[in-house]
Amino acid sequence: MHLTARQRLVMTFTFFSMFFGAGNLIFPPFVGAQAGFAIMPAGVGFIVSAVGLPILGVIAVTFAGGFDALASRVSPGFSLFLGLAIILTIGPCFAIPRTATTSFEMMVAPFTADGAIPVARLVYSAVFFALAFLFAQHPERLSKVLGRFMGPLLLALIAVLFVACLVHGGEAPRPSGDYATNQMARGFLDGYQTMDLLAALYFGIVISANIRAQSVDDENEVRRETAFAGLGTGVLLVIIYGALSYVGVVSGGITAIDSTKDTGATVLTNLTSSVFGAAGTAFLGVVFVIACLNVCTGLICTCATYFHTRFRTVAGHGVSYRAWQVVFTVFSFVVSNAGLSAIIKVSVPVLSALYPLAIVLVLLALTHRIVGARFPRVYQWTILLVAIPSVATCVASLAVVFGSSLPWLDAALALLPLQEQQLGWLVPAAVGMIAGVVDSLVRRKTVDRP
Repeated sequence: MHLTARQRLVMTFTFFSMFFGAGNLIFPPFVGAQAGFAIMPAGVGFIVSAVGLPILGVIAVTFAGGFDALASRVSPGFSLFLGLAIILTIGPCFAIPRTATTSFEMMVAPFTADGAIPVARLVYSAVFFALAFLFAQHPERLSKVLGRFMGPLLLALIAVLFVACLVHGGEAPRPSGDYATNQMARGFLDGYQTMDLLAALYFGIVISANIRAQSVDDENEVRRETAFAGLGTGVLLVIIYGALSYVGVVSGGITAIDSTKDTGATVLTNLTSSVFGAAGTAFLGVVFVIACLNVCTGLICTCATYFHTRFRTVAGHGVSYRAWQVVFTVFSFVVSNAGLSAIIKVSVPVLSALYPLAIVLVLLALTHRIVGARFPRVYQWTILLVAIPSVATCVASLAVVFGSSLPWLDAALALLPLQEQQLGWLVPAAVGMIAGVVDSLVRRKTVDRP
């Protein structure tokens, strides 16, 4: 059985709503405000990593039979380790708490006295996570909430922002900050901050459940429909990122930003305050709350489903999906009250370790018939040689976050080509592929030798 055109549209909106959260709203305008009239190369770089890689991830994982099957081509232990690391990163440690803290900063903090911020954050996050918990109780019904209502509403709100920019107009500013040079490379790296590639490796779990709920029983058909939903989501994201980047360009022309202290939220606030006046802040807050609640719901569903599948029993006791949902919701509530800046500071180094591994794994999956199936050791060697500089970069960055430094490690990493652009893992990845091919050929000759 195939999904109808209307059902496919609902699934696409569901997928889009799960992806599109606070980071997706913040970073494209920030790119636009800094890139100015160089927005085209910057936007292309951002879209490649923030849209192209996640959608390729959805397709790769779907046709590989799931993330576990794909990562197990390296080893079962690696599959478990990377799976847990990704789930905890896009879940209770960083991404889920960030949805509450970001929406609070945009919706509540501007109208709250400084002394009352901690109490207000506590109350807001409690209400926020209670609603997310309610929506996430039945992941197979998620499309009824996100696909039919929340997703279209969010798109409508973004359209209002874009039309307001078209009416307002303005001159594009000169490129500034990190985008003064090498705009395409900088846009590519900033696409990491959406965390969408990591999320893409597991969001297929929830989308597949929604497709099966539409009476699609054949697994090949489920995979096909999941891929359709992923491609549709990619088209929507490109359109929305293009619109939001233009919003950033217009905002940057209205009020110059300081890239060392301002954020995409500042860019949007400057625009809405200028165009809508006092009501602009409240309007922007509504957009952020809807986007963040959408993503929080999807992430809770994804994390709880993963742990319920992996760890049905803990210490001899059965753990239900609902119990895991409670664990992640409560833990995220606690972490969210640490504040947005603390969450972001720690998350950036972790992403520098996980993203290269995810990128390489997806690319190996997409070329599996040509390379991996013929030279299976490519998986082990490439992942190993990418993991070493990626984890080392993470450790060095975390040392700085916590007020320390590791000069010997920084000096070693500086020897890698492209390390200044945070792409020091590329050459090791190429070396790993070559080593994997050679190792596979040697092992094959050893086995074939009489």
